[in-house]
Amino acid sequence: MAPEERAGAAGVLRSFERRFLAARALRSFPWQGLEDKLKGPAGSEVLLGILQKTVRHPVCVRHPPSVKYRRSFLSELIRRHEAVQPEPLDELYEALAEVLMAQEGAPCHRSYLLPSGDAVTLAESPAIVSQGTTGLVTWTAALYLAEWALENPDTFAHRTVLELGSGAGLTGLAICKGCRPRAYIFSDGHSRVLEQLRSNVLLNGLTPQPGPAAPDPQDTQLPQVAVAQLDWDLVTGPQLAAFQPDVIIAADVLYCPETTRSLVGALQRLARCQGHPWTPDAYVAFTARNPDTCRLFTEELGRAGIPWEKLPQHNRCLFAYDEETVETSILKLTLGGPPRTHSSQGGMSLDTHGGPQTCE
Repeated sequence: MAPEERAGAAGVLRSFERRFLAARALRSFPWQGLEDKLKGPAGSEVLLGILQKTVRHPVCVRHPPSVKYRRSFLSELIRRHEAVQPEPLDELYEALAEVLMAQEGAPCHRSYLLPSGDAVTLAESPAIVSQGTTGLVTWTAALYLAEWALENPDTFAHRTVLELGSGAGLTGLAICKGCRPRAYIFSDGHSRVLEQLRSNVLLNGLTPQPGPAAPDPQDTQLPQVAVAQLDWDLVTGPQLAAFQPDVIIAADVLYCPETTRSLVGALQRLARCQGHPWTPDAYVAFTARNPDTCRLFTEELGRAGIPWEKLPQHNRCLFAYDEETVETSILKLTLGGPPRTHSSQGGMSLDTHGGPQTCE
């Protein structure tokens, strides 16, 4: 295989690897690029590489996606191969036979590869809404915030991070593995989410502590972690301050007016808490599916006297996303200090210190 062909094949393999391990929709795979490679003399070599990067991948062997997903993937892979290659490839049919004989187990896993080569593996619900909550799956803004964190590790290095609404745990686990925080507190308000969250933390080699996370001087590689149940309507400023967070993050928690107001209320109580010597920054990532909810968030921040600014967009180059065209954004909030003035004109939120801040 020529160098340029090898480079092109490597790109296709990487895309299949990331999408398969994360159990992304089959329509999002680069099938056309694969078919182009299959038409060449190295088509069988590429297919064997696909098998090694997907169903034969060590991460998949340890923590596989659902049987149904693997069966559908291999069936589509065989269909594409048969469309361009007259000769069958035995390894494909052997892999499918193994999956057809497998029993569907619980839980099903999704794995997200990090730049270090490590992976964050999560047990996730196959349904968007399950057991009365949306917190059992990983949403777009969690991926987006995790990517931003891995591009900006100094924001979290050697600091204590409090995450509000951790859900399945993707963002926090990526930060724990890639940004070297001193301590990390996962939190959520739903008991079933907390149960799955603790399991995912353990699955990734971290052991939640029974009390507030505190650094361990004997371990310089992994942070101390805790998993806490927090009700944003009930938690007090002193209770939040007891975690001594240097950084607060939240992703995909602005899905209705009630939760939006509850989040801002909790942040306001922490900001007004007297006696703490630090001024934590907060980073809230959200996908603007409903412009009214987004607008409500910035309006509530203004009423609470919490300054904010929109961070520049970054490229989605690490994780595999399902097809989605809605904008995802991160707002940086400062929980302390003098408030800044924001106004709204023609659907744009204008930051007098930083130009237009689009929130739609």
